[in-house]
Amino acid sequence: MGTRSDDNAGLPHIIIFNPDQWRGDVLGHAGNAAAITPTLDRLAASEAASFTSTYCQNPVCTPSRCSFMTGWYPHTRGHRTMHHMLHPERGEPNLLKILKDSGYFVFWAGKNDLVPGQHGSKAYCNVYYVPLRKMLKNLKLVKQRSLHLGGDWRGPPDGDNYYSFFAGKLDVAGEAARADYDVMMVEGAAEFIEKYRGGKPLCMYLPLSSPHPPYGIEEPWFSMIDRAKIPPRIPSPRDWDTKPSILKGIADRQRLQGWSEDRWRELQATYYAMCARTDDQLNTLVSALKKRGFYDNAWLFFFSDHGDFTGDYGLVEKTQNTFEDCLIHVPFLVKPPKAFPLKKPGINNALVELVDFPATIYEITGIKPRYTYFGKSLLPLLRGERDANRDAVFCEGWRLYGEEQTMEKQSLRRDPTADMYYPRISLQTTDAGPYHTKAAACRTRHYKYTLRLYERSEFYDLAEDPTELHNAIDDPRYAQVIQDLKDKMLRWYMETADEVPWDEDSRHVLNIPFGQRVIQRIERGNAKKTRK
Repeated sequence: MGTRSDDNAGLPHIIIFNPDQWRGDVLGHAGNAAAITPTLDRLAASEAASFTSTYCQNPVCTPSRCSFMTGWYPHTRGHRTMHHMLHPERGEPNLLKILKDSGYFVFWAGKNDLVPGQHGSKAYCNVYYVPLRKMLKNLKLVKQRSLHLGGDWRGPPDGDNYYSFFAGKLDVAGEAARADYDVMMVEGAAEFIEKYRGGKPLCMYLPLSSPHPPYGIEEPWFSMIDRAKIPPRIPSPRDWDTKPSILKGIADRQRLQGWSEDRWRELQATYYAMCARTDDQLNTLVSALKKRGFYDNAWLFFFSDHGDFTGDYGLVEKTQNTFEDCLIHVPFLVKPPKAFPLKKPGINNALVELVDFPATIYEITGIKPRYTYFGKSLLPLLRGERDANRDAVFCEGWRLYGEEQTMEKQSLRRDPTADMYYPRISLQTTDAGPYHTKAAACRTRHYKYTLRLYERSEFYDLAEDPTELHNAIDDPRYAQVIQDLKDKMLRWYMETADEVPWDEDSRHVLNIPFGQRVIQRIERGNAKKTRK
């Protein structure tokens, strides 16, 4: 699926630090005074570029990961659900496998949400790290630490916290706090770096779980966040009819309408604290790379797959077909090797999509992948050769009526109402109502247009309405702007609707010389019939 013309000598290490559900606005160096992100802030101040206008291509985990590991948009091959991943037997590429096949030693520590579980991991990496010894040794502590295995923080099923994902301060400390999934993954990665003596360059992929809800964190992180500095959340719409129907459906089922602002602020603070701890885990990995002498020859990529409501619009968690900035705007920081001519560290405001990530890797490594991808390398931006990357970014999601295979019915347990995701999943497993209409969004610096298949489309003037609360799709003042965005979307679909395989099929079953002899024999036979 990918080739290099030379050996792997001199190739840089590639480190992919990939937290789950980190909003693009929770960064100290990007101006959020409540965000405790010293590692990212330090990197951005001196040796990295922080692309603060980066957008994912789908607002949930698996479709986004399938997109940024291929350079395809979700519609290119239909990766729109949590249960349809990248299949090599279908000719679907995977950046990790391409790097492995091109001479990298690939270490994968963290969640999957990318490749089919039935295939195993051998084709995609050299090591799929599972901290089995640590988990078995600390089994009781793991259970104590887990948000999913007990505790009464949800309250009664008919209460207003049952679907909030809000656990708040976790009553764990010491070794129990270290028995966390992400902590064990990062520690395992650091231990591997210390012991690695192989001759191949490293690709390390760390898809972590935090700050994905439930929103819960232990001390000292819980108390680190200054509640007074947290930006105000976006309120619920006064008129839900101007927004996609899925949002009101979720709001009705999550039952958070009676929450006070103080209570919302505690939920926000807990999420910020989860980000702070993840930033500290990044520091653990950076320290291990420096100690081993790998850091100066390493590309470090930090980005999330999508964002999180965190109280905006009176909602928690996410949806699969709405494109509010809190869901699709993500952090993306790139630290190049020391020898790379980075023109200027710090904030870069160029519009970037996550599909640009694999294109950047291919230019770094010189890999020529044998498939068509749609991202743009970020190296020219890093070198200062250009200031702009795109004039628009795109995001899309969900399904057609009747697409049973996309409803993800298997996500609900035997008692579906007990599932924290019930408010959302209960709406996506039915065709009653346009809750999960297929949709696509085009966002520029100033405007956002969303085309919806079964319900009212959306348009927002982001300069006048940055909170996306006033749907101006029918405002005649914007008729030409909306038409221009429709044209951009049509061109985008035309350019990315499919990709033609690179391996051609043989049209002729017979080889050419033999085929020519057969044709000549037929022609001689026809000539004899004519003479007769």
